[in-house]
Amino acid sequence: MLPAVVKLCCGISYPHLRSLGGLQRTAVAVIGKELTHLQRWGRVQHHMRTHGGIKYNAPGPEDVKPLKEDEDFCVKQGQEAMRKALCMLEDTKGWKVELTESEEDVICSKVVAGAGKVFRLEAVLEASVEELYDLLFVRVEEMHQWNPSIQQIKVLKHVGPETIITHEVSAETAGNRIGQRDFLSVRHSCKQKSTVYLGGAAIQLASFPPQAGFVRAEDGPTCIIIQALGDETGKSRFTWLLNMDVKGWLPKCIVNQALPWAQLDFIRHLRRRLTARATLG
Repeated sequence: MLPAVVKLCCGISYPHLRSLGGLQRTAVAVIGKELTHLQRWGRVQHHMRTHGGIKYNAPGPEDVKPLKEDEDFCVKQGQEAMRKALCMLEDTKGWKVELTESEEDVICSKVVAGAGKVFRLEAVLEASVEELYDLLFVRVEEMHQWNPSIQQIKVLKHVGPETIITHEVSAETAGNRIGQRDFLSVRHSCKQKSTVYLGGAAIQLASFPPQAGFVRAEDGPTCIIIQALGDETGKSRFTWLLNMDVKGWLPKCIVNQALPWAQLDFIRHLRRRLTARATLG
């Protein structure tokens, strides 16, 4: 789900792409077009900041106009995104292992009709369901503090207690050759006994069009499932379905090889945050 949660994923690092073998000349040429476009925009931004007296930043709270869209529509969009994502996860056929970092961190993938290639991360975290829900949904605006792939996340609107509309901007980091992306997403949460579901997808709102200077990427139906791990107090099983279209000129084959690495990076940052939080009490 979370774009933030990943969206996280637009901080894909260049070393992962650089290490991939067998890139064809056509793919390299397309990447070159993307980089040229980003470099040109970067020069424009630099000129505006240094010579034009214009400050360029992602939109802050003062820049966001109230969303006027129907709230029922937004809630239904979030619920439908979660339903579709859960259907993908419940279909156990066709998953292939992409990466394993330990016995408890495994990423698999499959091609889903209408969604393309999707990725499923399975991990075990030293945190309770409530703690992870707090970090990933309630305090989602603080994600940039512990996930360097995120520049900022703003909650544009609370649509009841279970649904929010967010705008995210990926970080402009030295290793990020994909370039900054922004995301407009609906996020929906659901609690059932000892399990929390966080679902979401891209949403189109007339009151918040694409921002100048960014490629607006889109989350397909995504979902995170956080489930208490048996009788082990303070441990949770973390399942994350990632379904993303980063847009732009980059070939899907290149992005699809980088996305699972981005998932591993995210889970590492999340673990560091949980460790720091436990240390501080």
